Amino acid sequence: MDKLVIEGGVPLSGTIRIHGAKNAALPILAASILADGAVTIRNVPRLLDIQVMLDILQDLGCRTAFRGGTVTVDGSGASSSHVPESLMRRMRSSVFLMGPLLARFGEVQVYQPGGCAIGERKIDLHLRGLEALGANIEATGNRIVCRSERLRGAEIILDFPSVGATENIMMAAVLAEGRTTIVGAAREPEIQDLQRFLNGMGAIVRGAGTDTIVIEGVSSLSGCDFEVIPDRIVTGTVMVAAAATKGEVTLTGAQPGHLTSLIHVLRRAGVQIQVENDIMKVRATDRPRAVPRVVTSPYPAFPTDLQAQMMILLALADGVSVIKETIFEGRFKHAEELCRMGADIRLDLNTAFIRGVPRLYGTTVEATDLRAGAALVIAGLAAEGRTVIEQVHHIDRGYDRIEDMFSRLGGRIARHQETDKANIAALR
Repeated sequence: MDKLVIEGGVPLSGTIRIHGAKNAALPILAASILADGAVTIRNVPRLLDIQVMLDILQDLGCRTAFRGGTVTVDGSGASSSHVPESLMRRMRSSVFLMGPLLARFGEVQVYQPGGCAIGERKIDLHLRGLEALGANIEATGNRIVCRSERLRGAEIILDFPSVGATENIMMAAVLAEGRTTIVGAAREPEIQDLQRFLNGMGAIVRGAGTDTIVIEGVSSLSGCDFEVIPDRIVTGTVMVAAAATKGEVTLTGAQPGHLTSLIHVLRRAGVQIQVENDIMKVRATDRPRAVPRVVTSPYPAFPTDLQAQMMILLALADGVSVIKETIFEGRFKHAEELCRMGADIRLDLNTAFIRGVPRLYGTTVEATDLRAGAALVIAGLAAEGRTVIEQVHHIDRGYDRIEDMFSRLGGRIARHQETDKANIAALR
């Protein structure tokens, strides 16, 4: 089992380019099966979740290739609409295949998806949306089968702006007969990217980025060439790491407009941020200030996927901060690990009360999920002494070799296995 070993206390510095967004690439890869021909998708990060999605597409009969950040998918030979349970258990985002497979084959068989253990994440909204389009749904135990001779457009009202449900409905509706309107849709940049991809294949979708999306069904879609947006969560992770280590980092290839809420909170904490087109410069020289209240909510509010990282910075701040998590009820598992590093954090249901301390201390901690793992990497970079992070496979789901990324900025971080002593020695 891989581990990350970090010798902390070194301010990050330098320039780094942000890789493509995992949460944009995954639904786009799922949607590629809708095309009559091959699609080319650029700026795709090399992540564990991406590889699982490609494995699923290959199992369904698609031909795929992944070279130098560019993926090609030819779904013309796809012959199955049954997603294997073993692959679905490895990644929650495999649920994105329900909509496109149902639209293409009139039938899809899936299982309850896996992924990070960060709380209950039902797929009821996905199923209700597909049912509104005309699908007949049978759920037996862990197995879900959706069938429809012909999908037809409908008005679908979402009780909650679910990103996954919005995207699944969009992908199913592009080949449905007539108009589909999604009311109460999620507004994330990744949904806007999916709209651009679908329209690039010949779909007619408008409204992504607002709470109402309208899809005019078409009879077929063709291949296209597309580039994925930069990853706003990776961008935010690097920004917080620069601030927590009192460093100075320049990020290129970013989209600052996707991170206005984070930029606002960081500036309240005293972090200096300069923005110019797709370049951001982050600088912190003093101990951060406490932020009285940070609340996670659907985009464009503060993202739940940056809550754990922000907690690291506030754990080092001067004063008391409060974070309220409103999206996932199981997303404070990193707090216990941080307390083992010297943080002073008290939890009350979905609220964390953080009394900042002058410093954290390295120790052995465990990544319980993707974003918690990234937060612990930041903690290790900022802490005094050595930090060892176990269960690194969680981090690999969303960061392309996170140790290489931070090493390029001067961080003393290396990956190793129990039998590999060379990397540890290299840190000394």
